[in-house]
Amino acid sequence: MTVSPDLVLQAYRVGVFPMAEHRNDPEIFWVDPRHRGILPLDGFHVSRSLARTLRRNRYEVTLDRDFEGVMSACADRPETWINEEITALYAALHARGDAHSLEVWQDGALAGGVYGVTFDAVFCGESMFSRIRDGSKIALAWLVDHLNRAGFRLFDTQFLTAHLASLGGVEIPRADYHARLKEAMAQSADFHAVPLAASGQDVVQRITQTS
Repeated sequence: MTVSPDLVLQAYRVGVFPMAEHRNDPEIFWVDPRHRGILPLDGFHVSRSLARTLRRNRYEVTLDRDFEGVMSACADRPETWINEEITALYAALHARGDAHSLEVWQDGALAGGVYGVTFDAVFCGESMFSRIRDGSKIALAWLVDHLNRAGFRLFDTQFLTAHLASLGGVEIPRADYHARLKEAMAQSADFHAVPLAASGQDVVQRITQTS
């Protein structure tokens, strides 16, 4: 069966997402975890050290400036589920406005980022990376602030890692996830409806107020 961008988006709408065993595997398979990771948009945890890093503003944050660069960086690790087919599918989703990236830059170089798929009021995070200390944490903090202001209601992280748990991520049963997915799909959001935050200070202030 040929996997198209439409099929991938349809899968997300029923709680399923694609993965590959490794970067050189030509096949993909569908995943519907018994327990799902989510990052509550009103429960992001900002440690004192992360707050200091965010406030210093020694970085630049952008949206959709280098989607393929973020995907490539996320796949640049010893083990990855991002193969050529997945790379092509998500690039196609991005080209039509159904997938987005947030980039963190330092000294003109891509230093961190995250990408995912959007529909209705749902953001399905796919992967993130960091080339500087706290690079992915900076990206997630800015993304949570942006999603909140753009009207999103669900931030799906697929699985819960220790890294995500330290930032407020939680794991919920499949049935609970499907209920939250249905509720968020009944609402609308627009990834580009609002501009990025003016500064890291604004991000910290808003996240702290909503947490």
